[in-house]
Amino acid sequence: MKKSFKLIGLSSTLVLSVIATAFAGVSSGALASDNLEKSYLIAYKGDLPTNYQETIEQAGGHVERAIPEVGIVSVTSDNAAFLSTIRGDQQVAAADVELEMYLEGEPQAADGQPVTDIPQPDWNDPNQNYHDIQWDVKRITNDFKSYEINKGNHDTVVAVIDSGIDFGHPDLKANADEAGSKTFVPGTTDAWDFNGHGTHVAGSIAANGKLLGVGPELTVRAYRVFGATGGAQQSWITDAIVAAANDGVEVINMSIGGWRWMANNFGEKGDSASLVAYHRAIQYAIKKGAVVVVSSGNDSKDLGSLHDMQQYWLDNYGVYVKGPSRVVPAQIPGVLTVSSTNQWSTDNIAFYSNYGNPIDISAPGGDNGPVYDGLYRQDPKGNYLNKRDFHYRALSTYPTYLAPYVTSNLKGYALMHGTSMAAPKVAGIAGVIKAAHPEYSPAQVAALIRQSASDFGKVGQDPLFGAGEANIYNALTAK
Repeated sequence: MKKSFKLIGLSSTLVLSVIATAFAGVSSGALASDNLEKSYLIAYKGDLPTNYQETIEQAGGHVERAIPEVGIVSVTSDNAAFLSTIRGDQQVAAADVELEMYLEGEPQAADGQPVTDIPQPDWNDPNQNYHDIQWDVKRITNDFKSYEINKGNHDTVVAVIDSGIDFGHPDLKANADEAGSKTFVPGTTDAWDFNGHGTHVAGSIAANGKLLGVGPELTVRAYRVFGATGGAQQSWITDAIVAAANDGVEVINMSIGGWRWMANNFGEKGDSASLVAYHRAIQYAIKKGAVVVVSSGNDSKDLGSLHDMQQYWLDNYGVYVKGPSRVVPAQIPGVLTVSSTNQWSTDNIAFYSNYGNPIDISAPGGDNGPVYDGLYRQDPKGNYLNKRDFHYRALSTYPTYLAPYVTSNLKGYALMHGTSMAAPKVAGIAGVIKAAHPEYSPAQVAALIRQSASDFGKVGQDPLFGAGEANIYNALTAK
């Protein structure tokens, strides 16, 4: 699929709410012209002050969520002067309109011919499976041989910060921890998945049935930050990261990405409060011992190129941005940033995948096949939808109670592509490594993943594949 998460206030499609936020930095009065209630994020310089609620209320705000571990507070206010007032507090490091992320959509609409030659699941037939179709998992497990060494274990937990999980899916129910899962979406009471993205991600990590994940005996736990539709506020995601870290998970997967535009006048010192929150939460999780794996995003952009960033905004929004752009969490220090490979090439990553200096590692995320790829690289703006072959995408679990995803007619499974599909392969590898070596620190796990990667592309580290394509069999047999 290609739903990696995007911000827009953000990773394949940006949304207007963030653009409005971004342009607050261009025109100092742009966000103060009306009295509509807005959400704000406040990053304090240290611990939350004992009187933070009082000072926020005096400025005309109402505290919606506080995350004391990282000094972050989410606030709503209909006071046009709230932001300028709260920024005057000497204990505040940054305060801005709170950014919102959205599920990253397909690079192009999935309106091609759906796959119909994969048999529908027969839940009563234990001998029916789709293992041979799993080119992606087979490649990074050496044709499933890594299972003979280590499949993971139920004591090792991979947190899936996403849209939730179908806890009743036959391939997931033995490994999905419903009791320990949490939702951070206001108005919801559970972490069941009504979008499909989170269940697909979870299957790549720990499916054990008709499909097999990288670690078919790992535990996956949902930290739901996205609903069936709509976005997720930064504070929900920050809260989820901190909660997962406090719960002691070994690995966190965030198939989330997106553009954070930062000009010199966007927030203090060019940082928005949302970016500060992301940075602090991830560092908190790493210090707690969690390996944090993230997707690089699906915009075919060089993350290390100022020109690429500027061109992106110019092409999509007609705006020339003088300051730097960033993709988060892909460019947050300490994370493992994953680009996406395809089935048919060891020389080029998937056409949509972001690349550049921030890439640590790559993993199979699928694509539309070599015919489409060749046409796209000749002219990215051309219309080649009828040249796509969805068989080259990654097959994984999908909520059994939702209608089939558009790329096939399958119930309970879906063919998707994106860096959202690549990142959980690396998260699964990290989980199996932790199961085999629970004493390893996040840095040691990351080092082993890099050192044991299959060296695709140019010899050694390169901007497309990073250290290469991650491989759990190589990691488990490394000397």
